[in-house]
Amino acid sequence: MIILVRRIAAVCVLGTALAACGAPGSPHTGRPSAQAHSARPSATAPSAHPTLAPGPAGLTPVFKNGPRTRDKTVALTFDADMTADQGPRAAAGEHFDNPQLIATLRGLKVPATVFMTGRWADEYPREARDIGRDPLFEVANHSYSHYAFTGDCYGLPTVREDRMRSDVERAYAAFRKAGVPDPMPYFRFPGGCYDQRALRTLSAIGVTAVQWDVVSGDAFATDADAVARQVLDGVRAGSVVVMHCTRSAAPVTEEAVRTIVPELRKRGFRFVRVSELIGATTNRQP
Repeated sequence: MIILVRRIAAVCVLGTALAACGAPGSPHTGRPSAQAHSARPSATAPSAHPTLAPGPAGLTPVFKNGPRTRDKTVALTFDADMTADQGPRAAAGEHFDNPQLIATLRGLKVPATVFMTGRWADEYPREARDIGRDPLFEVANHSYSHYAFTGDCYGLPTVREDRMRSDVERAYAAFRKAGVPDPMPYFRFPGGCYDQRALRTLSAIGVTAVQWDVVSGDAFATDADAVARQVLDGVRAGSVVVMHCTRSAAPVTEEAVRTIVPELRKRGFRFVRVSELIGATTNRQP
């Protein structure tokens, strides 16, 4: 599978579960609201973290990037992808995790947000628990099955509307089962694909949908330098960078991070988790 990194085109296939996460032109709608609140109480999402207020007509709010201020913060986010039907491939030895990447982030003291599927947490409960209990990181929701929440989303199977909410709730249940103590009330749509129907359906859960403004192009990439250049060329103050925590389908991410982190620090950037960017956004609102 070919990826055109310099064109910011993520070329993805269903079998690898990285369905165009970060591809420009993803079918989506909605904008962040101008006000903030704590996530509404629910049986699945925690409520003590910064979130955006509901959008028009009570739709799930969508966050793309933080404030473009002189405080040059940037959030690296990593999608830990695994679809509901990939168990046989994992049993055969395919690695959907990337412990070396997590170790490198720790070694470089880089806070990050991991958007984890429930299926990934079921497959790697010790790693999920280890990430979730490390104060350097925060775990957020990337659905249980990594199936699309709209039609025509890069070849992914589609979650039926009547199962969208339960798919997200099932992921939170998988996190609790693995021992993740405090998953965040943030949700990333598989493939970045959403519409008003999906935003409306998930509104009762009280999550903020988190997108991005910088595509790393690491999915299926074989050139770590190209991935690093793409991130370094795209980052601005307040950026959210989408990357992946999946060895089999994003094999050069860890190497790219070792280039990205020192260079951005040299440029005066400070690494934060998504929660800090959302908090900074809401604090700037009247």
